[in-house]
Amino acid sequence: MEKIKKGTILIVEDEPVFRLIYKGVFEHDGYVVLEAQDGEIGWQMAVEKKPDLVLLDLILPRASGYEVLQRIRKEESIKTMPVVIFSIMGAEKDIQKALDLGADYYRVKGSNSPRDILGEINTIFDKLRGGRKT
Repeated sequence: MEKIKKGTILIVEDEPVFRLIYKGVFEHDGYVVLEAQDGEIGWQMAVEKKPDLVLLDLILPRASGYEVLQRIRKEESIKTMPVVIFSIMGAEKDIQKALDLGADYYRVKGSNSPRDILGEINTIFDKLRGGRKT
């Protein structure tokens, strides 16, 4: 019996190891995972593929995570798409900037395990299925 797909997650992350780890955890739990290795490709995939959620790093080649987040929030067709920032940048000013730009959640790499992030994503999807906005 095939597993029911829970939704589609776009991982925008320049480090292949992080993409591999998170892709494995998310797919094992029933998500379809798309990957982008830089901000520009991530932006294009967000618009073209319209994933259900974006897991977005901030330090990216070609366009920063902040830039991608700003573009998502301005693009009518995807502006309500949940965006979870996942970055090594843990200073309060970095977190506040991302939240001010419209990030739904902010998690610091190294402070959260892949399972922790998965739990948060499951919660976001549960809220979306319940008709409530995150």
